[in-house]
Amino acid sequence: MTISPHLTGPGGEFSPQALLDALRESGTTALAEALGDLAVLLRELAGDPGAVFELEGRARGDFTHLLGTLQECLGALDALEARSVVALRDITRRERYAAARDQAAHESAAEPSRTVSDETADRITTQDVSLITRRSPHRAGRTVASAQRLVETLPRMLTAMRTGQIGSDAAYAVADAASVLDPDLAREVDRELGERLADFDGAGTRRWRDAVATLAGALDPDGEKIRHRRARAQRHVTMTPGKHGMATVSARVPALEARQIHKQLSLEAERRRSKGGRQGHGALMADAFLDTFLSRGDGTRAPLTLELGVIITDRALFRPDVGDAAHLEGYGAVPVEAVREQLRAATTEPKDPADDPFGKAGPAVRTVFRRLYMHPTSGELVAMDATSREFPAAMKRFLTWRDTSCRGPYCNASLRHCDHIVPVSRGGPTSLVNGEWLCVRCNAKELSAASVERSEGTDGSTHRVVWTGHSGVRRTTTPTPLLWETAPRPRNTPTEEGPAKENLLEENLPGEDSASATSATSATSATSATSATSATERSTEEHLLEETAPGEAAAPERPLAEELSADDPEDAGPPGEVTGDDGPPGPRR
Repeated sequence: MTISPHLTGPGGEFSPQALLDALRESGTTALAEALGDLAVLLRELAGDPGAVFELEGRARGDFTHLLGTLQECLGALDALEARSVVALRDITRRERYAAARDQAAHESAAEPSRTVSDETADRITTQDVSLITRRSPHRAGRTVASAQRLVETLPRMLTAMRTGQIGSDAAYAVADAASVLDPDLAREVDRELGERLADFDGAGTRRWRDAVATLAGALDPDGEKIRHRRARAQRHVTMTPGKHGMATVSARVPALEARQIHKQLSLEAERRRSKGGRQGHGALMADAFLDTFLSRGDGTRAPLTLELGVIITDRALFRPDVGDAAHLEGYGAVPVEAVREQLRAATTEPKDPADDPFGKAGPAVRTVFRRLYMHPTSGELVAMDATSREFPAAMKRFLTWRDTSCRGPYCNASLRHCDHIVPVSRGGPTSLVNGEWLCVRCNAKELSAASVERSEGTDGSTHRVVWTGHSGVRRTTTPTPLLWETAPRPRNTPTEEGPAKENLLEENLPGEDSASATSATSATSATSATSATSATERSTEEHLLEETAPGEAAAPERPLAEELSADDPEDAGPPGEVTGDDGPPGPRR
């Protein structure tokens, strides 16, 4: 590693003060070079530490001192990142406005709106921050906004983070909580918190947020009413996928009602425990929550009339030892055990019609299997084309099965818009290869990204999408494979038309009408009767493209699972259904 010529004194000397003065005078290039040199050194130490972490001859205090020093470095880097993000936003705004004025030939009557220009520039900044820092677009947007507040209206919190008095999570929690405050009130809150840093030495982010709300209410009691009404208007419900086939359903509601709901569930759990329930208190609360929404008054589950898609291999459905995962529409991968018994019960007609969980409508809403096909090496679902600009309803549904969440880089939002990767205006076809599901934010890619294009992978996959930001950073997104091959498995014999496709079964839970059920069954029969892969694909394609009858209104641009609730405010803008676990804004530690 060599010392950058930007970082030495006038006489070529090297000292801490000379380095600091040189960095301040030389600007961003010198700082980037210095940090790059340091990053090389730290990467090498992390990969091959040598004797750094050997225990012989060292005391515990040596490692606590090292850990504390690392935290001080992180705080300083977080403060530098906040300033860098704000500077990037400001220079992007300046350049975009200058470009818009040049395009308008500096005519005052044709000059663009500064507000519109800044909004476009902020989209570009957010996209670049997302691509560079590998954060979701939503989290990147919150980081940009919080960094602005730290630099411009919360200088004491920025200083405390820089000097290691508080962690970056606390600083960004304050900035996030101050988002509803006007700048002058935010500065007053910052001053009050700066004078009370000693009282918050061991405070968590929850207490910091509470402190912001308390101080804002005390300093501006009239404005507190307005802020509460504004927050109340943002009520929503979200579903966050969890681990091992579990998920979290959360509702943003007024605090009083939320506490009443929690208390009522707790009391119901205690009642169940008193009657012999052996599960934990939290598990009994969750059971009471489910029974409240999904049960009849007599405690039995009411028949569902919602439609959800489950994609599962035939071998996983009938052989528990295979290990293939199932894919739940609007969620992602789930253990087969979580859905196998429900699928079997839903597809098997009971001996006694009185035992049919769907009642008299059982035969009409019985689960219908549809045959799908995946690529033999990449695991992607195969494609089909359409001639219209609007994606047909069946093609949208097929894309929903393939894209379980927004295909934007690092985005965890729910699906909202079926988008052409290459726009129709540039000759892009309406096909699975050129289609992808995006959230509201990522669907504005023509404004926020420099380019979005499709590329082919070395494994034969055809749906790798490359996003390039205005910074030049490139990120590639791919659909989630239906199967992750962990060991070589025998394949079907390839045909002359191409490699054989593995057969998947897709299940639609109750809610599908008898007409679509008949259509689906016919398609399955047609594909089963054809031995050649190409003929099978053509039969499947014809069925999926013709599922929407002529003259029938096209389905809205949202997956079927989104009928459960609205959009996700966390990742996709308006309130929503599925959200990723993004966490707070700011640096990811």
